[in-house]
Amino acid sequence: MSKQFNSAEREAIYSVIYERRDMRHFSGGEVGSEALDRILRAAHAAPSVGFMQPWRFVRITKAALRDQLIALVEAEKLRTSDDMDDRKAEFMRLKVEGMRDCAELIAVVLAPDDGTLFGRRTMPEEMALCSVSCAIENMWLASRTENLGMGWVSFFEPRDVAALLQCPDGSKPIALLCLGPVKEFYDKPMLETEGWRSKENMNVILAENHYPS
Repeated sequence: MSKQFNSAEREAIYSVIYERRDMRHFSGGEVGSEALDRILRAAHAAPSVGFMQPWRFVRITKAALRDQLIALVEAEKLRTSDDMDDRKAEFMRLKVEGMRDCAELIAVVLAPDDGTLFGRRTMPEEMALCSVSCAIENMWLASRTENLGMGWVSFFEPRDVAALLQCPDGSKPIALLCLGPVKEFYDKPMLETEGWRSKENMNVILAENHYPS
């Protein structure tokens, strides 16, 4: 018989969803091996189109390798700022990653296409990416339940990260995940607090029978 959640469990799940944050400020420390195992198992429990499970995780434990990845991110941050025009100075003031201070750095790689056709015929790469994103979201929620922060870094050129991580042909790094203790969680998403963007109202994102107008 499938599990039925009671009201307290339901409230806890929604609480974790709403308290999840993309963290950029970390306080060093460490992530216990049992907690890390739970978080990675939560990722591997994610749904995937055609049950293809296209996620691969690389734990970065060498300081020199972390430094090389940080250098790639810093270079991409500068390239991004060059395209920001009137928001360049504002962008450069933002803290966009916590790679130097996080306890764990985990690269998430989209595995080479295994030929899965189920559910992917018209959108093969998109469905693979959606599947990996589900795994990352599971990690985010699991991390929050462990009272650990997690941040998704996407400022990098995938082929450069692939070379550093010795990824096989056809694979594609899509995330560098910062994970670890934080002094406190943001009250709101940091980019909202910083005034970068505002949260959309439900009437902007939801409609019936046609695209929201």
